[in-house]
Amino acid sequence: MGGCTSKPSSTSVKPNPYAPKDSLPQNDDSTPARTSTAVKASPFFPFYTPSPARHRRNKSHRDGGGESKSVTGTPLRQLARAFHPPSPAKHIRDVLRRRKEKKEGAPPAARQREEEVGLDKRFGFAKDFQSRMELGEEIGRGHFGYTCSAKFKKGEFKDHEVAVKVIPKSKMTTAISVEDVRREVKILRALSGHNNLVQFYDAFEDNANVYIVMELCGGGELLDRILTRGGKYSEDDAKAVLIQILNVVAFCHLQGVVHRDLKPENFLYISKEENSQLKVIDFGLSDFVRPDERLNDIVGSAYYVAPEVLHRSYTTEADVWSIGVIAYILLCGSRPFWARTESGIFRAVLKADPSFDEPPWPSLSLEAKDFVKRLLYKDPRKRMTASQALMHPWISGSKKMNIPFDILIFRQIKAYLKSSSLRKAALMALSKTLITDELLYLKAQFAILAPNKNGLITLDNIRTALATNATEAMKESRIPDFLALVLILLLSFVLVCLLYGFNKRFGVGNYEQLNGLQYKGMDFEEFCAASISVHQHESLDCWEQSVRHAYELFEMNGNRVIVIEELASELGVGSSIPVHTILHDWIRHSDGKLSFLGFVKLLHGVSSRQPLAKTR
Repeated sequence: MGGCTSKPSSTSVKPNPYAPKDSLPQNDDSTPARTSTAVKASPFFPFYTPSPARHRRNKSHRDGGGESKSVTGTPLRQLARAFHPPSPAKHIRDVLRRRKEKKEGAPPAARQREEEVGLDKRFGFAKDFQSRMELGEEIGRGHFGYTCSAKFKKGEFKDHEVAVKVIPKSKMTTAISVEDVRREVKILRALSGHNNLVQFYDAFEDNANVYIVMELCGGGELLDRILTRGGKYSEDDAKAVLIQILNVVAFCHLQGVVHRDLKPENFLYISKEENSQLKVIDFGLSDFVRPDERLNDIVGSAYYVAPEVLHRSYTTEADVWSIGVIAYILLCGSRPFWARTESGIFRAVLKADPSFDEPPWPSLSLEAKDFVKRLLYKDPRKRMTASQALMHPWISGSKKMNIPFDILIFRQIKAYLKSSSLRKAALMALSKTLITDELLYLKAQFAILAPNKNGLITLDNIRTALATNATEAMKESRIPDFLALVLILLLSFVLVCLLYGFNKRFGVGNYEQLNGLQYKGMDFEEFCAASISVHQHESLDCWEQSVRHAYELFEMNGNRVIVIEELASELGVGSSIPVHTILHDWIRHSDGKLSFLGFVKLLHGVSSRQPLAKTR
């Protein structure tokens, strides 16, 4: 593990079981890493060597770049030369490129020229940049562009100082790089109005460049302040930073946007004041993601990349992992996953557990450690969402937190509505065992949905809650379409129930209670059953006790005789003989009812036919 302490690097380096045996990693970038007398290790972090590009920028704004997928900001320990590990995607892209070149047989340079000729680099942005903006000095530089200060020459923002990210079109050599720039502008334009998100003004283009005009943040990077403090924040100071980060990330996730490159370098302060507001920047790797979809392209920065990203199947939970890494660094000044090479870092992310035994962790509160641990679960289903993290006792304490509607609730309700009466009864039993923290979170989410005077919510409440917080990004993420599908699902389910006689067939509860969301509404009790995250509940120390108690309640109120064919249909696994052999143990032989094993398996969401099955 890489501890960012004030000890000399020669005494603080520990053997890393995940690092390869080669003693000196090679720089995988196509150009050698630059060194400069301006690039110095921090006296607080002797092995925290800045990026080779950092000497080209001052502390007022982040470097530019439309598809800077090869930059990771937090460097390795001090080696013989500045070493900047490339992105997780780089080696994969290189392999694919070599395969394509071998298959097609054309010289790479010639083919690249042919591809560039065929690229449409027209973005439809305004073309009057020179007449409207006065470009100032360069304040940042990246692999694919640079950032300058600028002023508006006219209009409502006349003389207002801003930052302009300049992306040369000559750097856009592939259709992917063009689309990256197009998507970055679309996301910045769509995500407007949040206090912790860098303000977007406009985008321009000419024959040579694309110009993205944004708010100028003069307070420097979060990373700079971490280095200045020697890498350790008090718990209260760390909370102040994390609340701002969680707020803006929860907002982005509700809109269906995953950032994919959250790290201290991508958070800027507006001013140098100690209590200055924090802003998230650099949406060059961000993407829209639908509620029922997973992404599979490997992008991000090595130290902050989530395990599921390396497994090529992820959604918004990947951002929460990155926040967990930031939280770990803020509290102890160390990176939770470290190695001398990029591949070693990835192995640590996939296999190693962060240490909470070394100082200062023993002296920190149990709530702080629990908070970080619940952000760094390798199973993303057990990880807290950003909204849930805002309700964690360490963050909220006795303060009343204003949290946004959690898109996870939306997904959970959809899965609940698709479930059979048997699984609904099982979830209802488990919801009776929720601990106080879980109930507080669900009460806050229920209140956001503005239940009527009878304490009930309907689909209209969910629609209103989404519309209240909606931006153009939500339309791009197809969340309204997803809600429409939920409505269709409900209507179809109602029709089936009416045609076949729901109560007579299943004999559990009454129809209005199980489908109150469509008729008279869903009360808080059923909302808890619909919204509970079984995998998160399983991560708690009280899981064994809770699930045993839930099964006792299920036995009294919901368990019933069930045949293997019905159970197979509930699981959506067909009717093959091997499947039936497995399911045979799920049914109690004495009375034909669901066994404890079957109850636990059913709780884990197997009744959702294809949860988040779509991948792109």
